[in-house]
Amino acid sequence: MKFLIAVVLTITLAHASLAEEALDMAVITQKFDEMKSKVTEELNKLINTQDLGSQAQTFLEEQKKQFEPMMTKVLEDLKAAATNAQEQFEPMTSNFQAQIQPMVQQAQLQIEAFVKQMMDRTKALAN
Repeated sequence: MKFLIAVVLTITLAHASLAEEALDMAVITQKFDEMKSKVTEELNKLINTQDLGSQAQTFLEEQKKQFEPMMTKVLEDLKAAATNAQEQFEPMTSNFQAQIQPMVQQAQLQIEAFVKQMMDRTKALAN
């Protein structure tokens, strides 16, 4: 009888162990399914993000095409304004140069005279 109880107890424990292993396999399978779902979800996000990147690139290219004519016009207007300003300022700068030139020449003569005077004084001190 003891032998029969020992056998039943052993079979019961073995059955419980197998049931636990089956439960562990169910948990492991569930974890693998969760991981598979998460990986699939992350890949979908990545693909969608890349898709958004290409959409953003397309949007920027379209905007560039829309703004190019306007920017060309703005640049032409700026060039015309710069040319107009140059035409207006050129006589004023020429006039200013004509007025300042005698003053620059006079200052140059004074500096040369000052340098000559210093050189003469240096020579006199050296003798």
